[in-house]
Amino acid sequence: MTRLGTARAAPGEMDIGELDIGDDRDGSRVTLPVAVLNGAGTGKTLYIQAASDGDELNGVGVLQRVVPQLDPTEISGTILIVGVANYYAFQRGEHRNPIDDTKLNRTYPGDKNGTSTERIAANTFDAASRADLILDLHQGSTSQMINEVRVRCGRRHRLHDECLQLAKVFGCGHILDQKGPDGQLARVGPDEGIPTVDPELGGAVGFDDESIRRGVQGVFNVLQYYNFLEGTVDQQLQTRAAGFEQYGSPVGGIIDFDVELGEQVSPNTTLFRVTDVFGTVKTEITSDSSGIVWRKRRRPPVASGEYVCSVGTDIDTY
Repeated sequence: MTRLGTARAAPGEMDIGELDIGDDRDGSRVTLPVAVLNGAGTGKTLYIQAASDGDELNGVGVLQRVVPQLDPTEISGTILIVGVANYYAFQRGEHRNPIDDTKLNRTYPGDKNGTSTERIAANTFDAASRADLILDLHQGSTSQMINEVRVRCGRRHRLHDECLQLAKVFGCGHILDQKGPDGQLARVGPDEGIPTVDPELGGAVGFDDESIRRGVQGVFNVLQYYNFLEGTVDQQLQTRAAGFEQYGSPVGGIIDFDVELGEQVSPNTTLFRVTDVFGTVKTEITSDSSGIVWRKRRRPPVASGEYVCSVGTDIDTY
């Protein structure tokens, strides 16, 4: 019998339940939706979670489409799923947990006696640490972003090559291979000996069908490559970036982009112009390096010093 929260599944069975994370402000219990798929055959354990950031919904869309297609009698191994990790942020449609104004994906491995966010991290990490592989489904918040997978352990980490291989198998087409901030699940998982990646499934307000489709394919790629399901994976070369340059605007106004997501740029390529409301150009911003346009702000108005876009640099293929 495999358990996650109240979900219980014998070999060849699936169950849906709840994972307790504490009390709400009215004293009622707060739980996360979880699922256990206990395969009929023996094999690895995969942990998947979505909505670590409450406004990043594409991962939830992936689970909505993946889980109904899975038959535990055809699975070898176990799949543990937390469908919505950041309960409070998800309910409010916000990025951070509004109870303590904290980003969940900066608090792993968490603290069961800590803040609201630390308690969520501790309870979900208990489940994740039982796995052999971890997928933490994200998106580029509500900005516009390419579909990519992030390897966050750093190139000197003992599990780097395994994490990079997991990212390649997922197969979004782009990989950001750059050490991430402390407290990220994709940092802490490898420290515990578990290959972990952070698929960033585009960027959208609500669902983006193409990014969800890529995420669904990525999950099935992982399930087949690591022998949870029968099948073969045609691994494609991925475009990998080791650096990440962010560009802000030195002036306020209206952004007019000269480049598209995924476009290759060279040094001095014009990325965007800023105009006043009458169309007069106030400034023009160019790329410092060669790379790929990785992310763009969605709303045209910008204040002085505000973020506008990012370019992935130090590009190769893997």
